[in-house]
Amino acid sequence: MTNELQTLIEATLFGAGKSMSVEQLSHGLKQDSAIVSEALHGLQSSLKRRRGGALQIVEISGKWALEVKPSIADKLPKEAKTDISPRLLKAAALIAYHQPMEQSSLVKLLGEKAYGYVKELSDSGLIDRRRSGNTRRLTTTRRFSEVFGCPHTSHKKVRMWFRDRSEQLGMTESELMPISIEEDLDSDSNLENISDE
Repeated sequence: MTNELQTLIEATLFGAGKSMSVEQLSHGLKQDSAIVSEALHGLQSSLKRRRGGALQIVEISGKWALEVKPSIADKLPKEAKTDISPRLLKAAALIAYHQPMEQSSLVKLLGEKAYGYVKELSDSGLIDRRRSGNTRRLTTTRRFSEVFGCPHTSHKKVRMWFRDRSEQLGMTESELMPISIEEDLDSDSNLENISDE
């Protein structure tokens, strides 16, 4: 059953196109959580051993995702990359630019709707949200790097890469700074270009 379960998990994660918790997979596959967790780790090892494989399975904030290896992601044509809606792109750009960023700071910039954006970005595996006092600390993930074609995965390097890309696209620092970003929330054009690169 283990090999079959690993195959079903791989197909489920591929078909879902987003990260899923052990509980979600257990419920969907009608299997015990401990068995699913063991199968996930087995699948992760199996994918690592595959010669020339393009995919890997990673755990992000307690959820598992099937993704393209970062070493291959930047070579993909832009048509093959994940589309992110402009409303989520604003939140993702702010998090990447200011990370590690407190969720409360994002809420100050985007309003109460930021809570929903954070949940969607986290569910899709693009950001990590960890409890930090009364708020959450937001950072980008390996999947974020994959989607945006960033060759780095460390938060500091992703932040610097994202800031460099913003400058290359003609965005000024003030466009992504907290004080002036509130005035520019309805301007999607510059941020949409980031996802096209």
